[in-house]
Amino acid sequence: MTTISYWDEAADSFDEEPDHGMLDPVVRDAWAQRLQNWLPVTSCEILDLGCGTGSLSLLAAGQGHRVTGVDQSPRMVEQARDKLAGTGSEVLIGDAARPPVGDRRFDVVLVRHVLWALPDPVAALESWFGLLKPGGRLVLIEGVWGGVGVSAELLTALLAPHTERIHHEPLSGDSRLWGKDVDDERYAVVARAEPSRRHTEVVDVHLILRRGPRVLLARRAGTGYADGLLHLPSGHLEDGEDVREAIVREAAEEIGITLQPEELRVALVMHHRGPGGNPRTGWFFEAEYDSERAPYNAEPDKCSELGWFRLDSLPEDMVAYCRAGLDGYRSGEHFLIHWHEDGDPVAHDVDGPRRAVPLPSAGAGTGRVHHIELWVADLAVAAPGWDWLLGRLGHLPYQRWSHGRSWRRGDSYVVIEESPDAVARTHDRLRPGLNHLAFHVEDREALDALAAEAPAHGWRLLFADRHPYAGGEGHRAAYLENASGFEVELVAGGPAREEPAPCAGEPAAGRHVPAV
Repeated sequence: MTTISYWDEAADSFDEEPDHGMLDPVVRDAWAQRLQNWLPVTSCEILDLGCGTGSLSLLAAGQGHRVTGVDQSPRMVEQARDKLAGTGSEVLIGDAARPPVGDRRFDVVLVRHVLWALPDPVAALESWFGLLKPGGRLVLIEGVWGGVGVSAELLTALLAPHTERIHHEPLSGDSRLWGKDVDDERYAVVARAEPSRRHTEVVDVHLILRRGPRVLLARRAGTGYADGLLHLPSGHLEDGEDVREAIVREAAEEIGITLQPEELRVALVMHHRGPGGNPRTGWFFEAEYDSERAPYNAEPDKCSELGWFRLDSLPEDMVAYCRAGLDGYRSGEHFLIHWHEDGDPVAHDVDGPRRAVPLPSAGAGTGRVHHIELWVADLAVAAPGWDWLLGRLGHLPYQRWSHGRSWRRGDSYVVIEESPDAVARTHDRLRPGLNHLAFHVEDREALDALAAEAPAHGWRLLFADRHPYAGGEGHRAAYLENASGFEVELVAGGPAREEPAPCAGEPAAGRHVPAV
């Protein structure tokens, strides 16, 4: 029996399999959702190779795409034409490895459970990439059943000579797709028609837009890579750009805000590699949220939503290397390697292997402040005020345990702890020991904003009649005290001045906090 006659005989019962006919609404909806993630958002030309009875073609057509189906079985083609009648689709009889489409080019070549059965899969892949428009995508749904098929590892290797943009998506765990539980390997791969270049490396840029303890994340959609996952606003360098120019451009294009280069701070540099892809160098920049320049979704065809998320409780559904970069940033790292192994998922896997390797910075660590620990009488009462103040000063939530919290900035961190060994209920800064903490703030405007907000977060302004010059002429500072007796000095810009020793109970200009 020939292959064609085999499939002709199978045509009448082919749709009885849940994932073939998709007659069950649950199965049909599951495949429709996956297709929506793999295919472009806007209407495009799709070539469905080995289309069978046309079930996937019908879903794609229903999402507004123009579909051309190809199958070698005349009986399958007949059923597909009936199924697709009235959709504007066409179905051709022909070999999936060499489809009869002439010199036509397509936005998407869709192939399900075909490559494994072809005598020369290498030649088929080369032919299919040749059918794509520049930037088009090849969507392959494959697997291994009973030891027969193409593994994701092998397929990734076969695709590598053609593209560096490969997104791997496991499908075995979603029983809705198959109408039953399966325990074999089933997966999808979306590969973009972007051939790799020798002796070059992509440089990408990422924006960590901070709103206190929260960071802005965007959910990818319709790109063909990591769609459905959260990621930082990001992009690639264009010819002639430096990294700051690139992130300024990307911020304007993706979230509609105009950043000035001087607003940007380098947070992290990461050398990373996606599964089956080529190495890249990523620059992560930090900037502060400005309520007068609120971000919005400026690319709805590539992003389905924007959201603010706490850095100390990031969501799990993130791109893996982006999550690793934010975890490193939160931990005070400045340089990371994040190297996926082939077959790793693009998505962050909470139970998967950790691929991030921190690289230590140059320079001696001896003598730098490691951390400052403050004991408080009631952690629940103290934490909100410190969380607000340290968050506004650029510290990141760092550690959390039953009796304490910490916030980190760079290599140092501040701890508050409710210790059972504490011998007093309040802190007395007039006794020998810690008198105060002092932090820089950027300028007078930031200083005044913090002083105005402080009472709502449990801090009162000391020396209000002399603010902001309670420390002496030319020394702009705010002195805050909380209910537990801790005092913080916030110093606005400029170098410290040398002044005569203060009188008892007066602020020391540019040198130390008041002894009152």
